[in-house]
Amino acid sequence: MVPARLVLEDGTQWPGWTGRPGVRVLGEVVFNTSMAGYQEVITDPSYAGQIVVMTYPLIGNYGVDPGRDEAPRPAASGLIAREFWESEVGGGAGRGFAGYLERLGVAAGEGFDTRALTRHLRRRGTLRGVLTTDMTAPAQALAAEARAWHDQAPVWRVTTPEPYSLGGGRIHIAVVDFGVKRSIVRELAGRGCRVTVVPAGTPAADILALAPDGVVLSNGPGDPRDLAPLLDQVRRLAEAVPTFGICLGHQLLALAFGARVFRLPYGHRGGNHPVREAGGGRVAITVQNHGYAVDGDSALAAGFDVTHVHLHDGTVEGLRHRHLRAASVQFHPEAAPGPRDGAGALAAFLEDVRGAVAGRA
Repeated sequence: MVPARLVLEDGTQWPGWTGRPGVRVLGEVVFNTSMAGYQEVITDPSYAGQIVVMTYPLIGNYGVDPGRDEAPRPAASGLIAREFWESEVGGGAGRGFAGYLERLGVAAGEGFDTRALTRHLRRRGTLRGVLTTDMTAPAQALAAEARAWHDQAPVWRVTTPEPYSLGGGRIHIAVVDFGVKRSIVRELAGRGCRVTVVPAGTPAADILALAPDGVVLSNGPGDPRDLAPLLDQVRRLAEAVPTFGICLGHQLLALAFGARVFRLPYGHRGGNHPVREAGGGRVAITVQNHGYAVDGDSALAAGFDVTHVHLHDGTVEGLRHRHLRAASVQFHPEAAPGPRDGAGALAAFLEDVRGAVAGRA
């Protein structure tokens, strides 16, 4: 093993090791509280440009399966754990889970005090950092390098270059790919939809020319405010056909109608986030992965009703427009990985779509 360290932008250093020399990656350092789902985490496009700290102490112990990948290639820049499983995990890895990560090109750091690191990130908020095997460079120089790092609009790295289709159902759904997970597309196809996935920059007129019955604005990485040039496209779609936003898509839908978003101190990332439906309704345990949230007061002023609220911090987790068939959730209703409590939001959207189709008949 090779000594390594994580240097955060505040100058703090966290020692550990990696499996190979020459490691040096920069990224936003975030933590994920899931006990399982590590394979989905590293391949989820929403983690583009991030170094993910897993709070569960042993990662890799149930192996890997290519069928659980959420994208053709990994998105996370690095994965940090207390310990990686050392036995064979599958996936063509030659040296346990760390070997699997190295084969994918994901920097693997282990032996870190992930409990202390997570508590530090909770106190200080999400920080940028450098994971490196360079043990001689001054920490303050590395911290300055981290502070200067900014990943501008990573959506353009993860969106599909060309449209593609899946499924053969009667309902046609267009998915605008800001970094869509495969499981979202599979879930729609499994619910009887014909799905067409289009690149993030596709003009609204071109999407509507495909004659979709509904549109899904997908999840994805980065600050939604960096995608301001796409907001007119989002609004045009929502005004034309039933539209459903997921995670980043939820934030973009809100922005398109004049609501505001803000950065959370340390984000919601994990499979154990409680969300209450409006009106004193049911509580769902949801899968989440986001660092920004919609401001509730501005959403109300923009014509939305708040449909879901996070029970930990009271932030907005779901919206529905008062006059359009447009709704969104901040959590992941496809639940890959995680509990399926939030799947009803996707079912409600498809009911909206079927209602619109029936109204045209």
